[in-house]
Amino acid sequence: MKYFKMNNFITGFSKLSKEEKINWIAKEYFSNPKEALSLLKNYWNTDEKIQNLHDEFIENTITNFYLPLGVAPNFLINGKHYTIPMVIEESSVVAAAAKAAKFWSTRGGFKTTVLNTEKIGQVHFMFTGDALKLEKFFLEIKAKCIAATESITKNMQKRGGGILEIELRNKTHLIENYYQLHATFDTKDSMGANFINSCLEQFAKTLKEEVHSFESFSEEEKNIEVVMSILSNYVPNCIVRAEVSCPLEELIEKHINDPKDFAEKFVRAVQIAEIEPFRAVTHNKGIMNGIDAIVIATGNDFRAVEAGVHAYASRNGQYSSLSHAKIENGIFSFWLEVPLALGTVGGLTSLHPLVKFSLEMLENPTAKELMQIVAVAGLAQNFAALRSLTTTGIQEGHMKMHLNNILNQLEATDEERLLIRKHFEKNVVTHSSVVDYIQKLRRII
Repeated sequence: MKYFKMNNFITGFSKLSKEEKINWIAKEYFSNPKEALSLLKNYWNTDEKIQNLHDEFIENTITNFYLPLGVAPNFLINGKHYTIPMVIEESSVVAAAAKAAKFWSTRGGFKTTVLNTEKIGQVHFMFTGDALKLEKFFLEIKAKCIAATESITKNMQKRGGGILEIELRNKTHLIENYYQLHATFDTKDSMGANFINSCLEQFAKTLKEEVHSFESFSEEEKNIEVVMSILSNYVPNCIVRAEVSCPLEELIEKHINDPKDFAEKFVRAVQIAEIEPFRAVTHNKGIMNGIDAIVIATGNDFRAVEAGVHAYASRNGQYSSLSHAKIENGIFSFWLEVPLALGTVGGLTSLHPLVKFSLEMLENPTAKELMQIVAVAGLAQNFAALRSLTTTGIQEGHMKMHLNNILNQLEATDEERLLIRKHFEKNVVTHSSVVDYIQKLRRII
């Protein structure tokens, strides 16, 4: 295979074999090409079938980038126990989730409700002409738009899903001549991106075809320009609620001696996140630690979920907390409502071996059940973070979990690890304090 390069610019790269790609990268960018090649190949799966499967997930694959798959047990959700899979690289997240799960498992567990499962897609188009004529035209072709998608929606309809509604939206007050076909869908257990986009493209095709036979339009008005047809990752009507509650006196545990004081401080911390965007972003990031970890483990699109969740957090004009808390009649309550468009069939769910493993460990949930599990993980993570922040502080637990990463960076021996862990059982963990202590040890040992 021939390729041409000049100052790191290369043509024909995608046509190279995997071996040729990594050879080019190693020679072009690394002072020690042999070492770079060895590193890449060390992360290839020894099972050729599995490696080939991974290679075909994306383009120009050169190796695998591993993230840990951990589990958090003891989640009691609507009376049923779960052990939850979590894929994440951040220290203390899995431990915090497991700790919160155990705490609430003896206090009634988590309660969840799916409020709606509606997903959205839009055809964006430009129309120069009479808006009233366009509305009349849309009413005439609406049924045709739906009928034209019959071959696409047939299987989805058998599962109880499909197109829910299509409406014409006039957005000319925002952009001159700009309109939308705004469609809603129920995609049952699939995330449904391909299904929705296929329906939208058919709507656009029908729109452009039918406009020529609408007699009320002038020739100019028939020149509808479809800009794009695409689903939206903002799903404000695909919402799940997760909550916990218990009498104040049941909040007592190791770091909570005065449950009323703890609850009041906890509620104030949530209120700050509700009104202060600088705090809300970090507050919600903690929630997403729990949510993203399961979304990735189950083969869903965490970037789509993130974008939709943060848009939802800004729906009232200011970025705000996703979670809320209150004390009422001696009962502490903590809850969140979050948009989650998830799937348990299609995409990676049927391809990635560890995704299949994760879903089976969750007892093969429906999309609605997965929404509830994921929302609970977010609430548990948020509870754990706020409990630490309002009691011992966030760093005590986080840095002790981070200690392993520091020891790996310093290439600590087994003997050093034993002594260091013992020392920091009673001392504050910081990167500099660990460095100082290991240097001291190495002078002695």
